[in-house]
Amino acid sequence: MAQALHENALPPNAPARNATGAGTETKAETKAGRAAAAARAVERDPRWQKVVARDRAADGDFVYAVRTTGVYCRPSCAARPAKPENVAFFAGPAEAEAAGFRACRRCTPNAASLAEQHAATVAKACRAIETAEAMPSLKALAGSVGMSPYHFHRVFKAVTGLTPKAYATAHRDSRAKTELARAGSVTEAIYDAGFHSSGRFYATSNAVLGMTPTAYRAGGVDTDIRFALAQCSLGAILVAASDRGICAISLGDDPDALARELQDRFPNANLIGGDAEFEALVARVVGFVEAPQLGLDLPLDVRGTAFQQRVWQALRAIPAGETASYRDIAERIGAPTAMRAVAGACAANAIAVAIPCHRVVRNDGALSGYRWGVERKRALLEKEAQA
Repeated sequence: MAQALHENALPPNAPARNATGAGTETKAETKAGRAAAAARAVERDPRWQKVVARDRAADGDFVYAVRTTGVYCRPSCAARPAKPENVAFFAGPAEAEAAGFRACRRCTPNAASLAEQHAATVAKACRAIETAEAMPSLKALAGSVGMSPYHFHRVFKAVTGLTPKAYATAHRDSRAKTELARAGSVTEAIYDAGFHSSGRFYATSNAVLGMTPTAYRAGGVDTDIRFALAQCSLGAILVAASDRGICAISLGDDPDALARELQDRFPNANLIGGDAEFEALVARVVGFVEAPQLGLDLPLDVRGTAFQQRVWQALRAIPAGETASYRDIAERIGAPTAMRAVAGACAANAIAVAIPCHRVVRNDGALSGYRWGVERKRALLEKEAQA
């Protein structure tokens, strides 16, 4: 009998048993179980990985609070990592403070982030460049925003993807296009746009305009543009080319609308229907749409700002069957905070599929806008994934 009692005795630290012999959880065990469940829930939240990585790009998207300290922080805060079971996420400072948390003094999440401060600084410098009669020096621009020339140059390029000089050149080129359409003469337009000599403008005009300044001002007069229309699984397709290469690939439902759009871009150009040789080129484009694994290596007549051309070059480096986010493209061109500018460059692309802006998606992987329709974007990605 004594032996039986000894065998049924519980170890000193064992939980008490109920009448049926089952163990009953202590309060400590219940608390530990809840903490583990809370930790698992936080760790599954994609925001937690951004906190662990101290991702500066996530600053402004949300804040996280630590229950044990009563403090809320930016995702990039350099403070010692908190245990996940003690973390709560909030959309912004107002929500965190309403829940009783106070702002971290180290990362000041209730003030403008460093990225926001840099963006405001660069915006101010951009306005100074745009309104100046002549390009301000790097030293003058840096001084106007209270930075050293070296630091300002780095910040400006990180935000815009361009150096201050390249930004000024792109703005001057844009003004030249506007002035050519408005001014009384080409010479007047050149100087009104900020060029100090006609020679410098003519040296770069072909790359900027895709034709001579006189021809551009006249809406493409004396410029031959061959084009042809065809049908593919995505609807109507228009392919147009100058003597430099393909200048447009458009998709749509109405072939006539695509032709009118091309005419609106070059109202005075010589639009020439494609011959047998050009029809063969169009067939190659259609074949690529239907079977992306064939590849499409054609000369392109790419016209855009320096920044746009860098983005378009990065897009052409994305393999068929893969996608990249706007953030990925911004990082690849050395401008990690210029995601909106990257999106703008994608929207400005006039050469569908050959410059594959359809391969760019949102940071969460969802499909974003597409010049020729989101459903066509979805169909292109599905074809490429199957190939």
